Amino acid sequence: MSVTALRPVSNDRDFTPTRIIVEPVTPLIGAEISGVDLRQPLDAETIAEIRQAINKWRVVFFRDQDITNDQLKAFGRTFGPLTPAHPISEGLDDHPEIWERKVDEYRVRRTENDTRPPSARPPRDYKGWHIDITFVANPNSYSLLHGTEIPAYGGDTLFANLIAAYEGLSPKIQRLIDELQAVHQTSAYDAGGQRKPRKDGRSTGPFVSLHPLVRVHPETGEKLLFLNPGTTTHIVGLKERESQALLDLLYGELTRPEYAVRFRWSPKALVVWDNQAVAHAGPIDYAHFNLGRTVRRITVAGDLPVGPDGFKSQALEGPLFNVLG
Repeated sequence: MSVTALRPVSNDRDFTPTRIIVEPVTPLIGAEISGVDLRQPLDAETIAEIRQAINKWRVVFFRDQDITNDQLKAFGRTFGPLTPAHPISEGLDDHPEIWERKVDEYRVRRTENDTRPPSARPPRDYKGWHIDITFVANPNSYSLLHGTEIPAYGGDTLFANLIAAYEGLSPKIQRLIDELQAVHQTSAYDAGGQRKPRKDGRSTGPFVSLHPLVRVHPETGEKLLFLNPGTTTHIVGLKERESQALLDLLYGELTRPEYAVRFRWSPKALVVWDNQAVAHAGPIDYAHFNLGRTVRRITVAGDLPVGPDGFKSQALEGPLFNVLG
């Protein structure tokens, strides 16, 4: 099944919505959407306006959406077919599309990284910045995250505009990276320490993929940085010191605060972001508080990324991230 065929292409950056209310959070990324009840089926015009808002603002926030798991999945399907919850970890028993995350899991990750001794290739956590599931050759196109247990304070999430990060580079650096590829692979965190057999029989990896360092957005045609601090190991064709120096430079661009928006969660909030153009980090302060925080995520199937030179991502090890059958 072609995922692209299910998504209308739109590059209308100046649309005026009539079905929803769109309030930008920053000039570059992030908008709150109101005037819509996601418990109800949405008509095609409303869906199209939400899609246009995401194309313009990259990540959108809905408040006070007291939706069930089935309603969450129904909304997710308006963007395309859903994937399993995760390539390695399984979802909820009665909802295999839903990946539930609790704050304790993130706190353990930060503690492990902070106490790990120096090594030839130290963990490059960059405070948790990442693009979802790039260790597979076809990462998901959209991610939807619903807050089911939200503390009164803390647990915020950051989102960064990868198109702006690319456009902020000098033309010479842009030309240098336009034709480069990088290897992405599962980390110990992705595998949860060990890969347990899945009940559904799907492979648990390991997963290794080769991606363009610059991706062309499949809907808007814009170029964007496509690298992942959590899973990108090296740039192909460069010496190790050259690869790491260039990755560090690009990570610095990816995490510049002027390209980011910070979302303060509230109970029943729902966030939708374009995983093809957005990196995120969160909860950014999980190592410093003990309050309960639970979110549930679903992901929409994506295509193989394509670079400016036409290079298409390749699976080096492990299967593609296929939709649920």
